[in-house]
Amino acid sequence: MERAILVGLITPEQSEERTNEYLDELAFLADTREIIPVKRFVQRLNGPDTNTYVGSGKLQEIRQFIIDDNHNHNDNEDIDLVIFDDELSPRQLRNIERDLNWRDNPKDRREVRVMDRTILILEIFLQRAQTSYAKTQVEMAHLQYMLPRLTRMWTHLDRQRGGGTNRGTGETQIEADKRIIGQRIALLREELKRIDKQMATQRQNRGKMVRVALVGYTNVGKSTIMNLLSKSDVFAENKLFATLDTTVRKMTIDNLPFLLSDTVGFIRKLPHNLVESFKSTLDEVREADLLIHVVDISHPNFEEQYHVVNQTIAEICKEEKPTIVVFNKIDAFSYTPKDEDDLTPIRRENIPLEELQRTWMAKLQNDCIFISAQQKENIEALRQLMYDRVKAIHIQRYPYNDFLWQKYE
Repeated sequence: MERAILVGLITPEQSEERTNEYLDELAFLADTREIIPVKRFVQRLNGPDTNTYVGSGKLQEIRQFIIDDNHNHNDNEDIDLVIFDDELSPRQLRNIERDLNWRDNPKDRREVRVMDRTILILEIFLQRAQTSYAKTQVEMAHLQYMLPRLTRMWTHLDRQRGGGTNRGTGETQIEADKRIIGQRIALLREELKRIDKQMATQRQNRGKMVRVALVGYTNVGKSTIMNLLSKSDVFAENKLFATLDTTVRKMTIDNLPFLLSDTVGFIRKLPHNLVESFKSTLDEVREADLLIHVVDISHPNFEEQYHVVNQTIAEICKEEKPTIVVFNKIDAFSYTPKDEDDLTPIRRENIPLEELQRTWMAKLQNDCIFISAQQKENIEALRQLMYDRVKAIHIQRYPYNDFLWQKYE
């Protein structure tokens, strides 16, 4: 397993506490990618340095740590990666790689790779994509990210010259690579258009059945809930982005049929190219009649995750959709009671679940429910709530059936 350093910034817009939360998530992403974070570097700046993200002094400190650490370990325990919490521009990436890999002593020569949050997420998606559809989506996003960031790695070739003296100097290797990648992106774009049409036809063939989509932040338990409700075997794991491919299952509750889909999880700072590439996957959300928004209430920052998902859905869907908010993992919820003489402001970690339910969550009224998918707690109540909502949509769509519902009830 590769070993890595994580780097983040504290800015006027991002507090130290928030930076540490982002780095915790970055460490979780690294673990998902089977990378071991060994050290964190944080710097307080007004904003990212346009040349090297962090200041030159902090970059020197990181470089010295890499040299010292590599001297104290064998080759298998050297630092392999430096991962930055924000997306790096091509200029920043080039300058950081140059500065971190420069050595006074040739014996210290040990090149490290520089990554940012975006490429780390893309590599996880590349690793976890199973179907040809998901692989095509991820490859296109990966190539679009890499295209402006190609570095000159073939200086020994200098220029590819033409065969004759009158043909000029030919194209550089990097220009050739950009041309090849551009052609590949064009082919993938056409392939995605073909798949989009195929997926749209599949959705049309499902008829007028009510569609329900599970949405939420990554690793909140959507796939576990999907398995419980539909008795399917969607892959579920305590890692980020365990599910990339949309799974659709036909469900029946008390003779009421509908379609339930499990979608890819959202995350903060989700790469724009990835959102564009997964357009067809997100179409399941756009065309759903009812959304089941799953929230991990045991997470210290679950409220921000809740708002991140709502913002993403607002960008995807032009109109507001009926939503049930499912607060999952109540079995893992914990809090620390405050001492009576503690005069500091009350924080989220000091509030018990019962009090938390009486805050902004109370405004959701019957549109929210608290469950534990792992312990199968309150699952039947969730089924009943889904049944009531789907039935209301079904009756609105087929008014004639309202008479039948009343007759049989």
